[in-house]
Amino acid sequence: MRIDKNASSNLEEQPTSSRASSLDINDAEMQALSGQFVTLAQKYFANVSNFPVFPQTTGVEIAKEINTPAPGEPQSLDELLIDCQTVIQGCRHNGHPRFFGYVASPSTPAGAFADLLASAVNPSVTSWRSAPAATQVERTVVRWLGSLIGYDENAHGLLTSGGSMANLTALLMAHRVKAGSTISQTGLLNFGARMMIYASDQVHFSIVKAADILGLGKESVRLLPADKNFCMDAKTLRAAVQNDLEAGLRPFCVVASAGTAATGAIDPLTDIADVASEFNLWFHIDGAYGAPAAMIDKRREMFAGLERADTVSLDPHKWLYTPVDCGCLLYRDAAAARQAFVTEADYVKVHEEAETESFAFWDYGIELSRRFRALKIWLTLKYYGARRLAAAIADDITTAEYMAEQVESATDFELLAPVPLSICCFRYLPSTLRDPADDSELNRLNERIMHRVQRGGKAYLSNAMLRGKFALRACIINFRTTRADIDLTLEIVRQAAKEIEAEN
Repeated sequence: MRIDKNASSNLEEQPTSSRASSLDINDAEMQALSGQFVTLAQKYFANVSNFPVFPQTTGVEIAKEINTPAPGEPQSLDELLIDCQTVIQGCRHNGHPRFFGYVASPSTPAGAFADLLASAVNPSVTSWRSAPAATQVERTVVRWLGSLIGYDENAHGLLTSGGSMANLTALLMAHRVKAGSTISQTGLLNFGARMMIYASDQVHFSIVKAADILGLGKESVRLLPADKNFCMDAKTLRAAVQNDLEAGLRPFCVVASAGTAATGAIDPLTDIADVASEFNLWFHIDGAYGAPAAMIDKRREMFAGLERADTVSLDPHKWLYTPVDCGCLLYRDAAAARQAFVTEADYVKVHEEAETESFAFWDYGIELSRRFRALKIWLTLKYYGARRLAAAIADDITTAEYMAEQVESATDFELLAPVPLSICCFRYLPSTLRDPADDSELNRLNERIMHRVQRGGKAYLSNAMLRGKFALRACIINFRTTRADIDLTLEIVRQAAKEIEAEN
């Protein structure tokens, strides 16, 4: 088949219906609509650093502005733009250089405009026959991601809404493969001994949630105590698996973290892979946050063992700076993946004979209708290049290390965890509470500091509870963040603490 690369220029020459659709708009309206909204996006990218990180508003005020009756008649473009400005101003701005909450990155202009194009074409990427080029773009992007993080240059996989869906898909795949071919027909009723999943107590909550959704039960996840660096201990894992086998349980999967959500800890992947191999466990790595850091040559050794996983999750909408929603699940064994999901139905039966053209994503995942998520990754990688993106990730890590250095050198802060990637966990530690009998008063103080900083709009920190200590958590995955932003954020924390102390 020939692709006409000049097809867009020929569209005007095509015959059109004499009757316009009721929702079509004329050229002048199209130019006005597209021009105004592209300008709005451009201005947002140019000025996001000047917005309050968190909107200076209340739930009541936002509801008053937005919670109106459904419009029966069209609004003018000017009115729509005012409404959109209201929405923009009422959002928390993940692209702000001092937004350090959770694991939410800014979007790049390339990714944002790719999403616009994907929505305009609006393919449902269910299979090759439904969206030939979009399907090929997604399969290519998946292969690129597998290669870039050192997993597999010929990786298979699919894009998901995010890491939680990728982890759920991986655990379903693992369970179906390890339980045997009859489980999809007979279900879990009277299936036998409980099947067990192993992870550290620092693992993302989506793993426990996935076990619940799959009907295995939360008690099927054995959460093992992490070591002093908040990593899984392979010896503890081996002992837990052995004990469960002796108790008549059925271990089937171990989940390692390549960058935990709380501290960014990376589990000892090679050691865990050895245990998985010894006991024939499915080895899944949750790299939703941290896996893209493996693109950095100097950091690749930290991820040794990642290439031995059966499945790996990662989120391009986290550390590849693409718009939400965009997660990814990678796997090597396409046959094993298909075993978990293939279902026959006449209305989706594929009649193509060529292998490529008979491909369907519904045979490898949960969703049927699927957005064209791949275009924003594809265009981001093509526009910036992998080396430039890796350099941005490296800068984020260096900035987090700088923050840790500033915390450690200060007399009124305490660093609460190592900084292997780009998360820095610390707390405010005034001289009056330097040697408390317990951490309860310090925890309350730091919780109040966090809330005041968040609502102040100048910076945004989240929290983590680390061995009973309430941590102020800064996750730096923003190409706009500088050391000056770090210095200012620490001063904002100090100022919030002083205001709280003055009130008491």
